[in-house]
Amino acid sequence: MAKAENIVAAFDFDGTLTRRDTLLAFLLHLAGPWRLLGNALILSPTLLGYVLKLIPNGVAKERVLRRFLRGMPSEQLQRYGAEFAARGIPRLLRPAAMQRLAWHRSQGHLCVVVSASIEDYVAPWAQAAGFDAVFATRLARDGDARLTGYYDGENCYGAEKVRRLQPLLAQVGGSELYAYGDSRGDRELLALADHAWYKTMPEEV
Repeated sequence: MAKAENIVAAFDFDGTLTRRDTLLAFLLHLAGPWRLLGNALILSPTLLGYVLKLIPNGVAKERVLRRFLRGMPSEQLQRYGAEFAARGIPRLLRPAAMQRLAWHRSQGHLCVVVSASIEDYVAPWAQAAGFDAVFATRLARDGDARLTGYYDGENCYGAEKVRRLQPLLAQVGGSELYAYGDSRGDRELLALADHAWYKTMPEEV
């Protein structure tokens, strides 16, 4: 049996800690309803291609982010992210997932979020919630600290989740991994885990 400090609990964010995807809610907070609707119409070919599985998840998301965020000052995005973390995310949380997080924390386990969602709102929420580390999708900035609309590195999805988590697991050493996810983007993370839950939370705490 691993010691508590060698046990890692890795939670997906959208659909696992929350009841649904958070990107739309964040863009609504950032842009307002009319700009959201206008951009959605412009992006409709991309959105349709994603629904029909003709455009990969990461490509479609990057096009959406580019439309909404390109040219925005970094500090402005961080402000929107902090506001959404404080006021938007709490309304979307799953009580069962938060209870499971509380159990892991009470056991002294290392708790992390591993998410394809945007780091600028996931990180401030996760830090306030008591997580020890956050691995999420980073957005690139240009030389003037403005958003380019592109990823900084890879979309934290699928195999990228495992790649981002592995240095922490190596640092902990001999770790036992609990993982929680709800979608195809979590398959590799769940396959890596010693204890994996897909779309459910354990009843016992």
